Amino acid sequence: RYSLFYNRLKNIEQNEGGLDKFSKSYKTFGVNQFVDGGVYCKEWAPGAEAVFLTGDFNGWNPFSHPYKKMEYGKWELFIPPGQDGCPPVPHGSKLKVVICAQNGEILYRISPWARYVVRDEDKVNYDWVHWNPPHPYIHKHPSPKRLRSLRIYESHVGIASPEGKVASYKNFTYNVLPRIKDLGYNCVQLMAIMEHAYYASFGYQVTSFFAASSRYGTPDDLKEMIDVAHSMGITVLLDVVHSHASKNSEDGLNKFDGTDSCFFHSGPKGTHQLWDSRLFDYANWEVLRFLLSNLRMWIEDYRFDGFRFDGVTSMLYHHHGIGTGFSGDYNEYFGLHVDEDALCYLMLANHMINFLHPECITIAEDVSGMPALCRPVAEGGGGFEYRLAMAIPDKWIQIIKELKDEDWNMGNIVHTLTNRRYEEKYIAYAESHDQALVGDKTLAFRLMDAEMYTNMSVLSPLTPVIDRGIQLHKMIRLITHALGGESYLNFMGNEFGHPEWLDFPRKGNNESYHYARRQFNLTEDHLLRYRFLNTFDRDMNKLEERFGWLASPPAFVSEKHESNKVIAFERAGLIFIFNFHPYQSYVDYRVVICHDSLIVIFKYKILLDSDAGEYGGHQRLDHSTEYFSEEYPHNYRCSSLMV
Repeated sequence: RYSLFYNRLKNIEQNEGGLDKFSKSYKTFGVNQFVDGGVYCKEWAPGAEAVFLTGDFNGWNPFSHPYKKMEYGKWELFIPPGQDGCPPVPHGSKLKVVICAQNGEILYRISPWARYVVRDEDKVNYDWVHWNPPHPYIHKHPSPKRLRSLRIYESHVGIASPEGKVASYKNFTYNVLPRIKDLGYNCVQLMAIMEHAYYASFGYQVTSFFAASSRYGTPDDLKEMIDVAHSMGITVLLDVVHSHASKNSEDGLNKFDGTDSCFFHSGPKGTHQLWDSRLFDYANWEVLRFLLSNLRMWIEDYRFDGFRFDGVTSMLYHHHGIGTGFSGDYNEYFGLHVDEDALCYLMLANHMINFLHPECITIAEDVSGMPALCRPVAEGGGGFEYRLAMAIPDKWIQIIKELKDEDWNMGNIVHTLTNRRYEEKYIAYAESHDQALVGDKTLAFRLMDAEMYTNMSVLSPLTPVIDRGIQLHKMIRLITHALGGESYLNFMGNEFGHPEWLDFPRKGNNESYHYARRQFNLTEDHLLRYRFLNTFDRDMNKLEERFGWLASPPAFVSEKHESNKVIAFERAGLIFIFNFHPYQSYVDYRVVICHDSLIVIFKYKILLDSDAGEYGGHQRLDHSTEYFSEEYPHNYRCSSLMV
């Protein structure tokens, strides 16, 4: 794999002048380079017989501005400035690339490199709008320094409002970012930013890879949003979709030059049978140029601090993970079923990002557990810094759905939370957007279900269902945060047990926005119990910020007691003790401490207690109590204490 990567990198250096120049193609392709007041245009359309540019600037004459055919399927056009020296293509004017296909058909296309596309209310397809404002947004604040502990708030701009509408970049900037900061998250991961024609696709059916979604506002609005986040010390990641593309041809990449092989594999190999989308040909030179330039544009133009790569499992294997289970056997990761070209692209992408922007972070969404995916490229690894611990939310769902409380297996919980490859960083999460979508249930909804509609008021009795749900919601999130990985992720609203599911407007729900929103206002009502969960989530993050357990070595688990239903471990100098027993509390319970000093006595105090009153607990512990270590062997360690 490293040899394939090295040879491809060497070819780029020999034929393109290096990775720096190769990945800077976003400045020369499309219609975005101005030379002496003129406009320079460039496209890759290997299957076209002729290419033209048309639009508002020439009265929509389809053949007045022909491109010149160059080598390797490239086409170039230079439009000189007007007599008054003004740009020939004004800012805000609509454009189309006209393709004369091999079968004689005339096709009107949006450039794959378009920076801004919009859709009028009375239209189905998007229009390409030339974006070159006379006074573009200028970033004022530097990116935050590289974080040691990553606490990620997974977000979607469009649903980030209690109102039933598509929310804006401006709303997120001034209403949501302060909330994220207050909750103690230091990183926001933005979904559905790359333009997608179908809103209900959650942003995973991308049509314009270089365009920020216009349904939330302008490119400058997004730049301002990122700049304000940086001023708060918040790192901003983009959920990037390079695993597949929308099948749209009128306003997408599909059949851009009239053939099914432009950017994608031709025939059945080029279509994902479950997602009904197109699959990139990662061995193609121009596809590599397109995708690498895409990453670099988001970093350098918008100042994103890194990426979460979606659908990595689909990229890694020719079977795309369809109908395939992964047991961890190494034969599953090495063989002809692995798409080495896709893996090589990921190595190139991570190498480029690390070489040109070493401060940036990359995350892999891979369910297969590909070995070394999060090791440096120089070691033959994939080059990612983090991978999502995707088995953890599945485990919590399985436990809550299938087991009675007294049947919870402490050893199995600990195994799932700690089962990760040494020196590969994992992002732990109890639930993400996947569990919030219609057809699934969030943890809060699984725990409390219909009673969330009737018994979340402090004026109503605390029923056993609500009491159990609130307490387990806190405990599950804390043990996942502290034991599950080297970073933590939460999807917006889940921190306070957001009621109901997430469902975008579509024909099946009469185009309703009722479920495509986040009811942040619920945490501000002091008569509702949602504020207890919200406050606990904030204090949990603040405690991690203070002690940094995510950046500490893996925890030492001293106890996983099946009959007592107790889990105890130590990390970053803190002792974490969880009692998952449905009805049994314990007095004078002995737990291990990792300090084996027989001379020094260590004093401990409670820092975070899920049973505290401000978190909706029963206040059964005295926080003024001091706990002292003693020379008393327990669980094969020399020192312990009683709690």
